[in-house]
Amino acid sequence: MMETDMHPNNATPGPMALQGVKVVEMGQLIAGPFCGKTLGEFGAEVVKIEATGAGDPLRNWRLLQDGTSVWWQVQSRNKQSVALDLRQKEAQDLARQLIAEADVLVENFRPGTLEGWGMSPEELHAINPGLVMLRISGYGQTGPYRDLPGFGVIGEAMGGLRHLTAEPGRVPVRVGVSIGDTLAALHGVIGVMMALYHRKVNGGAGQVIDVALHEAVFNVMESLIPEYSAFGAVREAAGSALPGIAPSNAYACQDGWVLVAGNGDSIFKRLMDTIGRPDLGQAPDLAGNAGRVARIEEIDAAISAWTQPRAIAQVMDALAAARVPAGKVYTAKDISEDPHYRARQMILPQTTRDGHTVEVPGIVPKLSATPGTIRSSAPHLGDDTDVVLQGLGLSAAQIAALRERGIVQ
Repeated sequence: MMETDMHPNNATPGPMALQGVKVVEMGQLIAGPFCGKTLGEFGAEVVKIEATGAGDPLRNWRLLQDGTSVWWQVQSRNKQSVALDLRQKEAQDLARQLIAEADVLVENFRPGTLEGWGMSPEELHAINPGLVMLRISGYGQTGPYRDLPGFGVIGEAMGGLRHLTAEPGRVPVRVGVSIGDTLAALHGVIGVMMALYHRKVNGGAGQVIDVALHEAVFNVMESLIPEYSAFGAVREAAGSALPGIAPSNAYACQDGWVLVAGNGDSIFKRLMDTIGRPDLGQAPDLAGNAGRVARIEEIDAAISAWTQPRAIAQVMDALAAARVPAGKVYTAKDISEDPHYRARQMILPQTTRDGHTVEVPGIVPKLSATPGTIRSSAPHLGDDTDVVLQGLGLSAAQIAALRERGIVQ
C-alpha cells in the first residue's frame, strides 16, 4: 500500500480504533464502498475485491483526472484492490479464502448474488463462524420486493424523502448527492460496530446485518408516520422552510442566500429586534411556536424585506451579534475557502498514485484518543492482487498462472 503523511491531528498516530479488524469489501459504487471507506479510516484493513476488466464503475464517475474519478480518491483511500473474475470458480475459491480470514464482509449486490457463487451466510459461517456480514440492497434480503433492482434514488423515493424535496406544487427533486446510499452505508457501519461488540462479549459468533436502502432513508424521516397515524396528516413539500417550526427558512440577500433559524422563543424576539420589527417580537400571539406558524407568511416577508437589500456578510454579522443561528448557503468554493473547515482539518491534501495532489474531505467523527487517518491513497485496479494472494500462501508462479487464465488481474 502507498503510504502518505496525512494525519488529521498532525501527529504521529497511535493505535487506531479498528486496528486489527480485517474487512473484505465486495460490491461497488457507493453504499458498500462508503461503509468500507469509513471502517478503513479508523484502522480496519480493507481488501476490496473488484471485477477484472474495468473494476468498480465509480472509477469513471463524474470528473476524471488522468482517466480516474477524483471521487474515487476519497471513496477508496485506505483500501487494497484485488481484481478477481468472480464468474469463475477459482476466483470464488480465492474470495472464500479471503473471507475465511476476515472479521467483516461488506457487500451490496442484488440479493441472491452471493448465494449463486456459493457464498450464502450459512456457507460462509461454516468456514468463518465469527464473520460479521453486512448486506446492503435496495429492498433488503426478504420481502416481496427483494429481487427488484434498487438504487439510492429509488430508496429516497420509497423512503418518503423525495416527496418532501420540492417547492410546493413542483416536481420533487434530488437532494443533490446520493443521500440514500450514504445513509444506508452509515447504518451499515453502525450495524458492523454493534455486531463486532456482540461478538466480543457473547462468545465470538458472527451474524448478518441486513440494510435496505429505503429503510435507511425511512429511519430519518422524523414524525412522518406518527403524524399520519395519529391525525391522518400527510406531510407535504415545503421548499426551504421547516414545516411546523417558525421561522426557519432561506432568505435572499444581494449576493446569495442565508438560512435563518429564529424558531426559539427568545431567539425570535432577538431576531425581530435585529431586523427592526420589535412589534412582531413583542406580539403576544407570536410568543410561542404555534402562533408563529399561523403567521409564518407575514414573518417570512418581514425577514426577507430586511435581508434582500443587504449583503450576506452584513446579514451574518448582524445575526451573529444578536446570537441568532444563521448560515450562508455554501458552494464548494465557499467550503474550500472557509477557515473553520481548515482549522478542523476537514479539507486535507491527498496525493494520488498518479502523483497529483487533490484536496479531499477530512474524517468524521473526530475521536480524541484514536482519530481516523488517511494512511494510503486510492489504489489502481488490482494494485494489491499479488501481495494479498501471497498472504494466502500462493506463490508468484501460481499467481502468474491465474493471471494468464484471466482469473485475477
